[in-house]
Amino acid sequence: MSFLDSLVAAFKGETARLPLARAASASPWFFADAGSTRAPYEYTSAVQRAYLENPVAQRAVRLVCEGIADAPLRPCDPGLLALVSATSAGQSLLETLAAQLLLHGNAYVQVLKDARGRPVELFALRPERVTIVAGADGWPSAYAYDVAGKRIAIPLLDEDAAPNLIHIRHFHPADDHYGAGCLAAADQAVATHNAAADWNRQLLENAARPSGALVYDTGDGQPLSPDQYDRLKSELSTSFTGAGNAGRPMLLEGGLSWQAMALSPADMDFATLKAAAARDVALAFGVPPMLLGLPGDATYANYREANRALWRLTLLPLAGKILGAIAEGLSPWFPKAGLAVDLDRVPALAEDRERLWSQVSAADFLDEDEKRALLGLSPRQATRPASSRPSHQENKS
Repeated sequence: MSFLDSLVAAFKGETARLPLARAASASPWFFADAGSTRAPYEYTSAVQRAYLENPVAQRAVRLVCEGIADAPLRPCDPGLLALVSATSAGQSLLETLAAQLLLHGNAYVQVLKDARGRPVELFALRPERVTIVAGADGWPSAYAYDVAGKRIAIPLLDEDAAPNLIHIRHFHPADDHYGAGCLAAADQAVATHNAAADWNRQLLENAARPSGALVYDTGDGQPLSPDQYDRLKSELSTSFTGAGNAGRPMLLEGGLSWQAMALSPADMDFATLKAAAARDVALAFGVPPMLLGLPGDATYANYREANRALWRLTLLPLAGKILGAIAEGLSPWFPKAGLAVDLDRVPALAEDRERLWSQVSAADFLDEDEKRALLGLSPRQATRPASSRPSHQENKS
């Protein structure tokens, strides 16, 4: 623990924290199973396969991130709202943080300050470039940002014991410092879906059927010479394969015959395998498959129920985690301000709020302040308007 941390802990009257431990060689975005034939999981290549090449994974991530970015917030301190609503390097701050949490499991917000030490901008750092520097007790003491071959040290606290960086992470049951992302769980499903798509494309390029076999009747028992074999193979490759040559008739010389082969039902099952992998991808990112247009999924009666489930089960918990962490990190400057989604202004939850308002309004055993508290509203003013107060003459009489 540094001198500054010890000083802060002394003023707060805190007891010593239990130490944390973490293997120095471990990494939250690169790991491999011992004795497994699988390729090791690596975050950058996993993002390439999932977000940039897989339509299901990209759409699932965009549904969650864009929904959180467009969620209306409750009124609070205007300065805090301005910081959260501003863009981070040209991108929505909340959208960027939500995407990083989904894909990587960790999100880092750098608090940029002016000369007076007041926050003027919140900048989202690339999580795969950030490394937590642990102190002697294992607790984070600083952060290291690696870019372009350089390592930039970011202290945990500034001179006024205010945070320089806010770390938001998902729960990881086996790591003290880093969170677990959804992409690691969806990586195999993404690989299966991509492989099924490649299989489908290759099948279409070969006229949606296997190329079959050329049968050579030796007759006199003499096989094809090496030159004849190479010429025949070259002609097949250049003139009779690919989508542009589908259905083209083949002219065979003496002794050659074409034997077509059909796909077995097991080979044709790639479409079912692809749909199952797509549902696994949607499940990993918390998006109802119906919203992604996946066939064969009748879990929800209609899109309205699926959209409500998306908000209740995925968007609101993730938005609460992000907004709560930002409000806690900025509490030295905004001690009484809170960040939360305004549920009354979310269109997907309008029916739920209407039902709640009707139930609370019909509760005659509650007074007006208790009803407002149940609806998440501030209590009314304790004093009545001046026009309703009794006059001095009335009190005197």
